[in-house]
Amino acid sequence: MDFVVRPEQKIPLRRYDVVVAGGGTGGVFAALAAARGGAKTALIESKGYVGGIAAEGGCGLHSFYNLWKPFNVEKRKVVRGIPEEFIQRLFQAGGCSGHNETVMRPEYDSDTLCVDVEAYKYSALCMLREAGVHTLLNTHAVDVVREGGRISGVITESHQGPEAVMGKIFIDATGYGDVSARAGAGYSEPNDYPVVNSMGVGGVDIDKYFSFLKESGALFEYARGPRSGRANQIIRADGDWARVDPALGEAVKRLGMSGVTTTIHDNYFMFIKINFKMAVSPSNRDALADAEFELRRRQQEALELIQKTIPGAANAFIARTASTITIRRARCIECDYDIPLNEILNGAHYPDEVFSYGFHDSAPRLQIKGGKTYGLPYRAMLVKGLDNLFAIGMMITSDHEAHMSTRNTVSCMAMGQAAGTAAALCVKHDLPGIRDLPYPKLYDALKSGKVWFDAEIPYK
Repeated sequence: MDFVVRPEQKIPLRRYDVVVAGGGTGGVFAALAAARGGAKTALIESKGYVGGIAAEGGCGLHSFYNLWKPFNVEKRKVVRGIPEEFIQRLFQAGGCSGHNETVMRPEYDSDTLCVDVEAYKYSALCMLREAGVHTLLNTHAVDVVREGGRISGVITESHQGPEAVMGKIFIDATGYGDVSARAGAGYSEPNDYPVVNSMGVGGVDIDKYFSFLKESGALFEYARGPRSGRANQIIRADGDWARVDPALGEAVKRLGMSGVTTTIHDNYFMFIKINFKMAVSPSNRDALADAEFELRRRQQEALELIQKTIPGAANAFIARTASTITIRRARCIECDYDIPLNEILNGAHYPDEVFSYGFHDSAPRLQIKGGKTYGLPYRAMLVKGLDNLFAIGMMITSDHEAHMSTRNTVSCMAMGQAAGTAAALCVKHDLPGIRDLPYPKLYDALKSGKVWFDAEIPYK
């Protein structure tokens, strides 16, 4: 490969207290918490909207509750705070189903929450503006300014050119770990998940899909809730197409298509996920470009399959797709603590935990025992070797099976509130680094922010 050498240039800069890179699932809540904590906050996002994978990558948000049904224990809403405030606001705007109970497969997730993509994006942007977050949309974080063990700025590129976004505390919520990697943090690239493009399909009736699965003996999960202004409607359905016809099952498997969908609108499937396993990590640009094409090719095949298979769907059409591939993991960033699977499954709680969580995406094979929860420790978000950088969301937790819990959307939301709250406190008290924050101050601030702790914190 040939190279060019960039000439030195003076780059205009902006100054903030807290800089959040990535306006996805965790980044939105990190920025909200930091701004509400009194910090002058910037949120850098490469797209023209925020919301990330929670808005465009999956079928539902898992889970604000403990897994109460299969264990016959008390039902507890364990993720609260800003994430639950956002959901209530979204529900009032008609943009989500609210919390609804899963039928037939409660051992996977007892709670179903379906969201409308566009309502999610708009509501999140409104809350960011109300909180005073300077949201830098259509802006890429391309490099960092590092001074010793600290980051002092993130170099960005937008249509108006390069800028240096300077700050005191930084939160990497990019999903890909771009800021952490460019700052010299240690990381691995496990490439242990498929990548996804999720499409919305119009001209299909979820009631007919539900009946088709049920009458074929293929239905194994559904949920009821509000849809198009009517209560107690089918809003989620999932089934095994191979039980309908083995050839159908093979076609679905070849396409990487998931049989689950959700909706809060008549005649519209909000999410149909198409998966593709890349040979290399999605941080590889050229391989990712090929994967983008392959997923869109598969979407066309999947549409034809839906048209031929689901009753009344002959005129179905693709109404939306994600603007880019959504990932479950790219870089895994080395942090001060790497939470292991056994502690998750056994419901471990920590003297520095920042929220409680009770969902595992591999249920019922793997579950938090007894319908309990585990706590996420503060030190699990602290990027090793850097004094003022948090990593949140899918970038933490190296073990695949443990990551199948911590990476999920609601966990990422709660992680965002925790990191943003901590960042604002570090600024407020002019601390030399994020490890110097006394845990009691963080705990008290999180409790004031309505974060629920499912176990007593023995920090005193």
